[in-house]
Amino acid sequence: MAFTLAVAGKGGTGKTTIAALLVSLLLKHGKQPVLAVDADPNPNLDIALGATLSKTIGELREDLLDQIRKMPPGMTKDDYLEMGIQECLSEGQGVDLLAMGCGEGPRCYCAVNSVLRRCIDRLRGSYPYMVIDNEAGLEHLSRSTTQNVDVLIIVSTASPAALKGAARILKLSHQLSLGISRRFLVLNNSTDCDPGQLRSYCEGMGLEVGGIIPYDRQFVELGLAGRPVSDLVNGSPGKQAVEEILGKVLTA
Repeated sequence: MAFTLAVAGKGGTGKTTIAALLVSLLLKHGKQPVLAVDADPNPNLDIALGATLSKTIGELREDLLDQIRKMPPGMTKDDYLEMGIQECLSEGQGVDLLAMGCGEGPRCYCAVNSVLRRCIDRLRGSYPYMVIDNEAGLEHLSRSTTQNVDVLIIVSTASPAALKGAARILKLSHQLSLGISRRFLVLNNSTDCDPGQLRSYCEGMGLEVGGIIPYDRQFVELGLAGRPVSDLVNGSPGKQAVEEILGKVLTA
């Protein structure tokens, strides 16, 4: 059964960069193969990992909607989708990537979420480690995309609005029966805040701080250039902080 890390948070907090770094650092320490799951309808984890997506589950669903009348008798839509899962699995060196992809548009997206959950469950036994980069906000919890995970990492900046969003994610994760073993808050892009004061403030909101990532100009430059986290040079303070967080997570 895969040791599963799920990354969540508001949009713009840097969760995809952190998810990609977690994957990269797992590979660095020989903890592979890793299944990386981009559970965001607007996928970006492939860019952060320097990977190439072959096909998303959303695209597979669109194919189904186009071909539904041609399906053999007795085959359901879900059967068709599951048959195409291998087409959606982008294989790499030590890491395979599965991406949700495709916005909802005017059609129901429930079937894709359901297949993604079943796909994660089916693939879980084939990988010792799994990292899930969830969509921004709370929907991944109510849709049960984030379930049966060892550690939920909630990424936030130090702003009050972002921390309130993190607290809402934490609260909902407790209210729903999702099988989450541990929950950590990771504060990203920390600048001039006093770490002790910041931890006290977060703990007063019921948020256990698992790590603080300082402002790292390289993160910004990589994001703007569309380059993968593997291009981070040695000495990157952000990368070093994520490595320390990963060490804590794996020994918790």
